[in-house]
Parts: sequence; C-alpha cells; structure tokens
Amino acid sequence: MIITSQHPCPHVPDVSVPEYVLRHAPRLHDRPALVDGTDGRTVTYGELADTVRRVATGLSERGLSKGDVLALYSPNLLDYPAAVLAVASLGGVVSPVNPLYTADELGRQLRDSGAKFILTVPALLDVATEAARGGTVKEIITFGSGVAATSFAELAGRADAAPTPELDLGTDLVALPYSSGTTGLPKGVMLTHRHLVTNLCQCEAMVEFETFTERDVVLAVLPFFHIYGMVVVLMLALAGGATLVVMPRFELDSMLDLVERHGITVLPIVPPIALAMTRSPNLSARDLSSVRLVMSGAAPLRQDLEQELSEALGCPVIQGYGMTEASPATHLSPTSPGAGKPGSIGRLVPGTEAKIVDPVSSHDLPIGMEGELLIRGPQIMKGYLNQPDETSASVDTGGWYHTGDVGYVDADGDFFIVDRTKELIKYKGFQVAPAELEALLLTHPAVADVAVVRHPDDEAGEVPKAFVVRRADHLAHHASGETIMDWVATRVAPHKRIRVVEFVEEIPKSPAGKILRRLLMAGGAGG
Repeated sequence: MIITSQHPCPHVPDVSVPEYVLRHAPRLHDRPALVDGTDGRTVTYGELADTVRRVATGLSERGLSKGDVLALYSPNLLDYPAAVLAVASLGGVVSPVNPLYTADELGRQLRDSGAKFILTVPALLDVATEAARGGTVKEIITFGSGVAATSFAELAGRADAAPTPELDLGTDLVALPYSSGTTGLPKGVMLTHRHLVTNLCQCEAMVEFETFTERDVVLAVLPFFHIYGMVVVLMLALAGGATLVVMPRFELDSMLDLVERHGITVLPIVPPIALAMTRSPNLSARDLSSVRLVMSGAAPLRQDLEQELSEALGCPVIQGYGMTEASPATHLSPTSPGAGKPGSIGRLVPGTEAKIVDPVSSHDLPIGMEGELLIRGPQIMKGYLNQPDETSASVDTGGWYHTGDVGYVDADGDFFIVDRTKELIKYKGFQVAPAELEALLLTHPAVADVAVVRHPDDEAGEVPKAFVVRRADHLAHHASGETIMDWVATRVAPHKRIRVVEFVEEIPKSPAGKILRRLLMAGGAGG
C-alpha cells in the first residue's frame, strides 16, 4: 500500500538555490552566518552575500558559465559555502568531492562529470593536478595562497556585477554529487535548483519539526561534500538564518570544545559520532547544556544509543532519513520531547509518498511487514549523469526510487529501517540482517566496533562473518573469536549465529558513517 505524507507539498517559490538560501541576508546583514571553528573568524550574512557576488564575478571572468561543472575538492572551510553559492548563481554545477580521494578516484569523477574547474586547498594541489591531467579541467583554483594556482581571494577581489543567467529551475543542474546508489560504482546524481529548493521547503514545512531558526548556533562538523552536510546542514541552516560553526574534521574533544565555547544549540551528527560521545569518559564533565537538539542521519542509529545520548545531554536525539538521489531528505522525526519513537527514522516529509515492497516479487506489503522501501516525490533526482540504464534500474516507470533499504512502517506512519537489501545474508535460504547482529555485538564487553558481512560457505551458501575491533583494556584483548561466537549463539536464532570472526584495527566507514562492507569482503580492512 502507498503511504502518503500527512501534509501536501508546501508552496515552492520560483527562485534559484542562492536566492533561497540567502533570502534573509539583507535583513540579517550584521548577524554572523559563519564562524571558523579553528580560529574564530566570523563572516556575517552581509559579508557572505557580498562574497558570493564577488566570487561569481571572478569565476565568470575565468570562463565559468551556465552548465559548467566545478569540482569542489576540499574539507569544510569558512569559504566553502560562498563557493557553492557563487557557482550556483552563475548557473554552474558544483560536483563535491571527498578530500580523501586519491588522484585516481578524483580523476574518475573529473572525467565523468566533465569538470572544467577544480577548487581545492594547497595541501591537495598536487593530487588535483595529477588527477586533472588529460581531462577537461582548464583551471585549478585554491582556497589558500602562496601556490602556483589562482587563489580564491583573487576571485573575491572583483566588485563588478556578476552576470545573471536565465535559468530553467526545473531542468538546469545546480549540484552533481556522486553516489553508488544501491549498487555499483559511483554515479553523478543530477540535482536541479528546483530539487534542492523543494527539499528545503519540505524540511521547513515538516509538522512538529523545529528546523534551524535565527536563534540557533549549528555545528557544521559533517562534511559539506556529502549531501547531508551540504543541504541539510549548510543550506537549511543558512536559509533559516542560523549561525554555522564550521569544523574541518571530526575530533571529539575539539568538537565538544566548540559546543561549550560557542553555545551550540543544534548538533547534526552521524552514528559513529553518537557512539564516540556516549563512550567518552569526559562527556559528563562538559557543559553541553546549550544543545537543544541532536539530529542523526546517513545511517541507522541504534535505539539504545539514541536513548543513551538523549539522557546524557538532556535533549531530544532524533533521526532523519534520505539519500543523495532524494536531495536528500524524505523522512524526519518530530523534535519536541517525547513526540518521536525511539529507533524510528520519522515520518514522510510533506509531499512525499512511500511504500514497502517484497524485494523479490516487488509486490506491495502491508503495514508492519518488512520489505524494500520505495520513495516518490518532487525531490527525487533527475537521474544519473550519462547512465540511462542505471537511472531506469533505480527509478521505475511509476516514478518510485528503489532505495535498497529494508524497513517497515507502523500504523502511525512511523518508519523504521532494518538493513540493506544488498547486504542481507542468505543462510540456507533464511535472511540475516547484519545491522541486527552488529547492534547485539556492540553490547559485548570486549567489542569496541564491529561490522558483519556475508561470507561464502559451501553448505549454507552464505554465513555471517564479524569483523571485530577489540576494546583497549586487558580483558578485551584476550577475548577470542570462539568466545564471541558462543556469546552470540546464546542470544540469536541458529541461522543468525556468527560463524567466522576476524579481529581488525578499525572498521572502514564512509565520511557519512556508513560501513564500507565491500572493502571488508574484499579484504581491505587491515589489522
């Protein structure tokens, strides 16, 4: 059955992304928009809007025009938002790139996207230069100075008026992030101005969800190159008139310092950050009383961890859900204390539909039954760049995007995610969800972190294998694979038992906190 949001899609103004994000800049001219978490430098809303205009002028003079792609290969910096909005104001397309990418990985994205410009930092200039060889890149620009490349400061030095191209907001791209979708290699996700503005409006119109307000100070520790960091943190916070405290990378003590120093009120995080916070022996000694809300996304947050962090901070910890292909938000949980359900990703944002289907037959499933989650709404991508077959495999003829996530919806319209269809283990025909076993193993006293993957077996077809990171204490160091397997065996049905344990130094994860199971199955965990 089709589940429809309880509220229709809100009115979406016919404006570009920069116009919407900076809509309050004239009124909030002297209010801080951005604060550098490393040195305290502040950019007001008036200064941000002025920098966007100046950088757009500079980029236009360097040859960037409507439809051109600029690859943004950088960690979070104070000037990152201005760069994104400047490119967008020219009708250009930002293709954000993980700053940990190698030259080969960056090169693939540059070639696939047809990028004409790279914006990076001096420390990554050599990698960017190597990646750009033989491609379509005509110029490399750096945020810093003192290197043999055009500097961002040079672009911002022009006061002339930037050109204002005529845009088809529903067709012209504004962002080209890369995603693997449910399977395969990374693909360019085509998102238009209308997609992003619609999703911002949907989030703001969500009932019982108090989005970022002018009184909020929001920590921007999540990477801007990820759709969660770029849209839900950077754009939604600025569109609401909040102040963003920008942090280049996650480090727990530094993050907590910033919360105390700047009175952070909203803390967008991912599950690994939640885990680090709850396991920190110093958390109770910190003054975190300013935090009114913790938002977790990008991967499911365990119910017990959600409740533990909420109790430690004395504020709601809520979950949302989305994907790059949906611009990204499709579900949000209520922010008022006690209104949400622990472990739930929330309810559909306005104007969005969903259904749960059998992963094999694709038949609709009733309320309460687990199956693959399908999403339909105006925020769903235009498609994958130059990948019509991949697009049609992900978005069917009815407009439903197949998420690859397994979940269910209850009678109240609250959704829960169980696992991924592509990650389910088939043990003698029985399905085993890795996330369920991981949640259990994380309660073992010797386990600091864990990932469960499928492992080939001649008799069963596949068996669950656990990659385990031991805790640092002496007793944990002496825990064996056999004792851990025996411990799990007493707590699960026979088909869910862990059959193989491998100890590793760390679990590979994406910047958004998702376990990179393919690396583990390919032997790339290390340890």
